[in-house]
Amino acid sequence: MKSMRLGVRYRIILGLLLIVLMGFIVQAGVAQSQLSNTGQSPSISSVLFENVQIFNGESERLSAPSNILVVGNKIQKISTTSIATSQTPNLTRINGGGRVLMPGLIDNHTHLFMATTALEELTSPAAKPESLFVQAQRNATEMVMRGFTSARDMAGPVFEVKKLVDSGEIPGPRIYPSGAMISQTSGHGDFRSLKEIPRFASTPPSQGEVFGVGAIADGVDEVLRRTREQLMQGATQIKLAAGGAVASDYDPLDVSEYTEAELKAAVDAAANWNTYVTVHAYTPTAIQTAIRAGVKCIEHGQLMDEETAKLMAEKGIWLSIQPFLDDEDAIPFPEGSANRERQLQTIQGTDTAYGLAKKYKLKTAWGTDTLFDANLATRQGAQLAKMVRWYTPVQVLKMATSTNAELLALSGPRNPYPGKLGVVEEGALADLLLVNGNPLDNIQLIENPNQNFVVIMKDGKVYKNLLN
Repeated sequence: MKSMRLGVRYRIILGLLLIVLMGFIVQAGVAQSQLSNTGQSPSISSVLFENVQIFNGESERLSAPSNILVVGNKIQKISTTSIATSQTPNLTRINGGGRVLMPGLIDNHTHLFMATTALEELTSPAAKPESLFVQAQRNATEMVMRGFTSARDMAGPVFEVKKLVDSGEIPGPRIYPSGAMISQTSGHGDFRSLKEIPRFASTPPSQGEVFGVGAIADGVDEVLRRTREQLMQGATQIKLAAGGAVASDYDPLDVSEYTEAELKAAVDAAANWNTYVTVHAYTPTAIQTAIRAGVKCIEHGQLMDEETAKLMAEKGIWLSIQPFLDDEDAIPFPEGSANRERQLQTIQGTDTAYGLAKKYKLKTAWGTDTLFDANLATRQGAQLAKMVRWYTPVQVLKMATSTNAELLALSGPRNPYPGKLGVVEEGALADLLLVNGNPLDNIQLIENPNQNFVVIMKDGKVYKNLLN
C-alpha cells in the first residue's frame, strides 16, 4: 500500500512538472512568435540618429533637421518628428547636433592587396605571402575608417580578406572582388620577367599568378577557363586587360590586347553567371573592341576620343575613371622611366576624358586605383575632393555614393550584399557617415576623415563614434 501511495504521489508531482514545463514552452513559443512578427531578435541592436541634416546621395539639398532609426543593418525610419523607440531593441542614441548625415563613400577601383606595398616587394622572389595578406587586411580596416564603406577591387587576391570582413573578424568595407586580372601573354596582368619565357604546358605558374594578382590566358579556351576560375572563387565581376598600361613593363599604351573573340569568351562566361566584364583600357581601339565584344564597363579611358565617347553613350557603357593628375597623388614612378612617360601620357588625357564624359552624359563612376604607396592610400578622400576640377561638390558626392552603387549593383545575383547602397532612405542598408560640417558647401571636409567623420557606420554597426 505504501509503495502504491508513493507511486501515485510521484505521478502527481510528475504531472505538475509537465504542466509547468508546458507553460514555459507555450510562453517561449509566444515570445518567439512576437519576435517573428516584429522581424527582431534579442541580438539585434538599434541606433537612433537625432537632429541631423541628411544628404541622401541623390538630392542636391540637405533635408530639414531629421531623425533616423537604424534597426539591425537597415534604415527603418526617417522622420522630421520624433521617432517612437519603446519597442526598439538595444537602442543607442546619437545626437547629431545639426551635423550632416550622408551615405558611406564607395571607391569603385581599388587594389587592397597592392595599395600600400612597394612594387619591388611584391615582385621580389623573397616576398612573403603571409605578410602581404596581413597588409591587405590592414588596408581594408584603414579604408573603412576613412569612411569608405564599399570597395570594388579591380585585381588581387582579396577573397579571404572579404570573408574575414563579412564574418566580422576584422573591420573593413564591403568588398566586390574581381579576383585575378585576366591578361594575355605580355599584357597588363603578365608580371613575369623575360627570363621566365617561353612558357610551356609544364611551366609552373608565375609569382603573380600564385598570389592571384594576374591570370595569364591566351586563346578562347584559356580565357574561358580563367574567367570561370575567378567566378568559382567568388568574383562579383570579371576584369580583363584590353590594352597597354602604365604600371606594367612590356605593353606600351598604344597596344591593344585580346581579340574580340577572346574578350567575348569572357563576356559569355560572365553572362552565364549573370554578371559582367569590365576592362582596363585607355585608347579608342582597345575600348571599341571591348564594347563590340559586349563588355559593360571601361576602367580608365583617359585617351578616348569623341567617336568612342559617342559609342559608349549609345551602348550605355559605364566609364570607371580616376582623376589622374601630375600632382601629389600621382603614383611615384621614377623620373625618366618608361612607366613615368606613359603616366604623363594618360595624365594629359584626363581633362579631355572628363569633358567627353560630361558632354555625352556617360554613366561615370569614381575610383582611386591607388598602388604601391602607403602614404598615397591615406589620401582617398583628397582624391575624391579634387573632382571639383570637373564637377560641383554635390555631383562629386552623388558620384561617390548613389552612382557608384549603381555600378556595384550591375553584378546582379553575384552581388554579395543584397539591398540598396549609396543612399539614405528607408529600407536601405545602413552605411552612414556623420560629418562635422556640410560637405556640399565644403567638400574639403572629406580630406580629413579622422577629424571630420565623427561617426562611421557600416551595415548598421558603429565603427567610430567621437560623440560619446
